[in-house]
Amino acid sequence: MKALLRGFALLAVSLILGGCNDGALPPGATYASLSGTVIDSATNQPIAGAIVTLDTVLTATSDASGHFAFAKVPTGDYDYTVQVAGYKTWSSSGSATPGKPNAIVVRLVVKPTAPSPGTTTPASPPPDRSSR
Repeated sequence: MKALLRGFALLAVSLILGGCNDGALPPGATYASLSGTVIDSATNQPIAGAIVTLDTVLTATSDASGHFAFAKVPTGDYDYTVQVAGYKTWSSSGSATPGKPNAIVVRLVVKPTAPSPGTTTPASPPPDRSSR
């Protein structure tokens, strides 16, 4: 009877522990690192404070030298966006390979500024309505 109870307990523990591994997260060996630099496309100057979003889940912010980094990126294809005030949002994709350094350079374009309210733009002269 003790052997039967012991066997049943062992089976129950095995089922419980087996149920904990649902495979939702990839194993540790399938991660890569990703780093990059955000710069102004016209001046090639670094852009600080740019928010880099990877697969809508991971985020990093560029430092004063425009640099950002992700230590653990699941390997495979990824999508990313880069946004900062005054620049057009950049979206692209890439592929992370384990054991290989993955680096990107993002060149942001300045957003065109809209005229402020109350500002007029030069207009063409009114049509000549005089009789000839």
